[in-house]
Amino acid sequence: MKSFFKVRTVEEVLAIIGGFSPLEAESAALSDAYGRVTAEDVRAPEDVPLFDRSTMDGYAVRAADTFGATEGLPALFELIGEVSMGRSPDFELRPGQTARIWTGGMLPPGADAVVMLEYSRPVDSVTVELARPVAPWENIIRAAEDVAEGQILIPHGRRLRAQDLGLLAALGLGRVNVVRTPRVAIISTGDEIVPVEASLQPGQMRDVNSYTLAGLVRAAHAEPRLTGLIRDDPAALKKAVSQALDSSDVVIISGGSSVGMRDFTVEVFGSFPDSEILVHGVSVSPGKPTIMARVGRKVLWGLPGHTVSAMITCDLFVRPLLSRLSGKKNSGTGWGKTVGAVLARNVPSVHGRQDYVRVRLEENGDGSLSAIPLLGKSGLISTMVKADGLVCVGLNEEGLAKGVQVEVALF
Repeated sequence: MKSFFKVRTVEEVLAIIGGFSPLEAESAALSDAYGRVTAEDVRAPEDVPLFDRSTMDGYAVRAADTFGATEGLPALFELIGEVSMGRSPDFELRPGQTARIWTGGMLPPGADAVVMLEYSRPVDSVTVELARPVAPWENIIRAAEDVAEGQILIPHGRRLRAQDLGLLAALGLGRVNVVRTPRVAIISTGDEIVPVEASLQPGQMRDVNSYTLAGLVRAAHAEPRLTGLIRDDPAALKKAVSQALDSSDVVIISGGSSVGMRDFTVEVFGSFPDSEILVHGVSVSPGKPTIMARVGRKVLWGLPGHTVSAMITCDLFVRPLLSRLSGKKNSGTGWGKTVGAVLARNVPSVHGRQDYVRVRLEENGDGSLSAIPLLGKSGLISTMVKADGLVCVGLNEEGLAKGVQVEVALF
């Protein structure tokens, strides 16, 4: 029987992942840039806004002229015009004068505030009463108040959010330099695996891993490519991996990574020129027989065939790698948000490995959360559906006791 090459800890695998460099940069249209990572600092080419503008419908005034105005003793103003939307005013306010202005309108020269419409009362066609005082620059966004020319708007390595795209649009930047999206080929292996549409025969199982792994890859802002099913045949597997390497940055094989006479993954990975086996076994459960290899700048993963193991190891290792390749500086693990909860019952573990326990969250009467372990073998996809997240039992812990506070990594 084969032995594992060298079982590594989770931290050691993540350290290896941290040594990979981002993919090359490319220019992307704003419509295609959501979720992409900036390849350089983005600086403002101009001020935003370019002019002082109103945040209210109302009347542009000189703030000093409104001092002392009340409902009982409003101030009278000469109405000299209206600010047209999208145009520069062709007049200047002098003491005692006002102009009608709309939200977003450009403040006319001489004005330094806006009185809201509800505090106004027309007297005649050229006179208006304003019944509330305003301070200088009240109800105004000043030029460059939002963004100043030359300011770093978005730093290098930021994953672009909706608000980031809005800011770039406000500055007239229709394109942005981002890191290329990683392309990920997904191969499912096993003589017993059949397409999802197939009618099952005795001994067969439908292909689950292609779709769960593709979902996790999409969640990592990468592009999954389902390459089909491969039987337990070294020649067929090598051909599939070779074709996948030609068009993808990362290749994931699910199945064929455990010790056994039909497990050809390591041999196939090692058969490529300049290949290097980086990981063959991780001190984690589920997912110990995980394999990681490098072929040039391409990365090969051999994940366990059991669906729970494949999903957990993909989240633990593949998603941080994809984050790294896409330009993120600190990838961490695939999980983001965590919540605190009280463990509902004892969880046993084995010293020397990191256990990930599926849990369901339940709200208690006092607003706190209980984490209820979901027991089940690593081939049971329903346990992942019922679970809200995972609790980690540390490498040197021999289980967790009922009632302890735990951090739940949410799916």
